[in-house]
Amino acid sequence: MSIWSQLAGLAGRAFDIGDEPARAVGTEVGEVQCGPDPNDLEFTAAVVGLGAKLAKADGLVTVDEVSAFSRVFRSAPGDEAAMRRVFDIARQTVVGYENYARRIAKRYRDRPCLLEGVLDGLFQIAAADGVVTADELDYLRSVSDSFGFTPDQFRRIKASHLGAEPDDPYTVLGITHDSTFEQVREAYRKLMRENHPDLVIISKSAPREYEPVAHEKAAAITTAYARIRAERGFLTRAD
Repeated sequence: MSIWSQLAGLAGRAFDIGDEPARAVGTEVGEVQCGPDPNDLEFTAAVVGLGAKLAKADGLVTVDEVSAFSRVFRSAPGDEAAMRRVFDIARQTVVGYENYARRIAKRYRDRPCLLEGVLDGLFQIAAADGVVTADELDYLRSVSDSFGFTPDQFRRIKASHLGAEPDDPYTVLGITHDSTFEQVREAYRKLMRENHPDLVIISKSAPREYEPVAHEKAAAITTAYARIRAERGFLTRAD
């Protein structure tokens, strides 16, 4: 039985914030990676709860937002109906998204790339209808805080999805304007190690469906670095 089918059978209880969502047993954490433990029902329930709450953050759940959730957090072929049922129940019953965010953060605090991947997915859902409202941004910022990201890290993640402020690529790299070029270069290399599509998909065991997101993010990081190099006169200097 797939994880979506299991969760569909437990959805009513999983989204009652008075109870802990059911968790699959026998899933040990192996090497550090960017994917959740196999068959972690609690993680899946928490992600669905966060996505459902985000879809309602601006007071209107659109078809585009529901479709975006299905695209970003994709189910296996044949599980679409179970996934839709889980999401529909979550939209009707979830009220305390902070609990879900804290549970994910506590369980996967040693996998910041996984937490950032969840936040990336939520940004895509928020932008699915063509506009990210102030209420949605407040929600995303709150989830980011619960995940333990700093304000600078949130600004970087936000900029990688919604675009950096004009003439300010530093927010994408998560650094300040007075950073040395060595600090700029190290920030770029660190982010590329964490977000390069080949590493994210292959080395870090992230789902293949995250590949388009990874390519978009890597492009934003590379563009920001190139702009800073140009501004500082490093156009012909090798790294």
